[in-house]
Amino acid sequence: GEVTEVIGTGPYRVTRLDAPLRLEAQGFADHWDGPPFIDRASYQSVGRAETRALLAESGDADYVFNLDPASVARLSGLDRLEVQSVSVPRSLLIKLNGDHPALSDARARQALSMAIDREGLAQAILRYPAGADQILPPSLADWHSETVAPLTHDPEAARALLADLGWQPGPDGILTRDGDRFSLVLTTYPDRPELPLSAAVLQQMFADIGVEVVIDSTNSSEVAVRHGDGSLDMALFARNFALVPDPIGTFLTDYAPTGDWGAMNWDSPEFTALIRDLARGEGGQPERDRAIEILQTELPVIPVAWYQQTAAISGAITGAVVDPFERTLGLRSIRWAE
Repeated sequence: GEVTEVIGTGPYRVTRLDAPLRLEAQGFADHWDGPPFIDRASYQSVGRAETRALLAESGDADYVFNLDPASVARLSGLDRLEVQSVSVPRSLLIKLNGDHPALSDARARQALSMAIDREGLAQAILRYPAGADQILPPSLADWHSETVAPLTHDPEAARALLADLGWQPGPDGILTRDGDRFSLVLTTYPDRPELPLSAAVLQQMFADIGVEVVIDSTNSSEVAVRHGDGSLDMALFARNFALVPDPIGTFLTDYAPTGDWGAMNWDSPEFTALIRDLARGEGGQPERDRAIEILQTELPVIPVAWYQQTAAISGAITGAVVDPFERTLGLRSIRWAE
């Protein structure tokens, strides 16, 4: 009932593991492909982006990844560091409660989507041009559909859609219908420092079409808790679609039919059937395109931006790469610089 030894086949062996914060490893001299270039390595989990950046800046860490945009700008100016960025299959999304009276009609969700200036938000907050016109980026070619109409920024069309649904501006500009204000609570969390900032920008964009948004920046666990008890209106979060080697794994748990980090009170039997068939190896690109089209039309979640992974690499090492699927640190190929 207790772990006594870690047995593996890689070029390093674990010598210390303090889950989930620290791991230490020793190079395996008898590895079949030869010993690694660097004999000892330690991995430290650091929750705050500012602290990670300081570790890179001070030289206390040789390889620091998942940097916030402000730190990227600062660290890029330091000669002793190299900053690398790659597109990753992680999306910034807004999940919506399909049972909320103001959100149950797909046209209302489409209106919220059209209120978002994705390119402007991505450039201002994430500091790179990666506005998401569908749920997954072009780097996931099988799941980035070339046939669906892209999501666009069109506040006038958004206002017209909401007017068709009976929403009219009140005295303060916020839409009302049958005495109810179009007011929503947006839940997010500061673990990723760009999320509260993005929430503030979205708050202004939604206000422009007459939708009042109150931001609740809290623990990330509250997204799942409020999903479970039905109290969630909207949530802004980052979702990784490479938790398994194919996004089908995330689609299965999040949208076929529901999941804490996916659809809430939304169900499409056609979508569920498509995803389950694809997971069994039945179907191909037309079925994937149709699945994306359903998400694009129904919008149980609204795509906002696609992420990039950014790392600061010390000049003391060479051979380091940033894996877009975040499955390896490439430690085997890293060596000390001459």
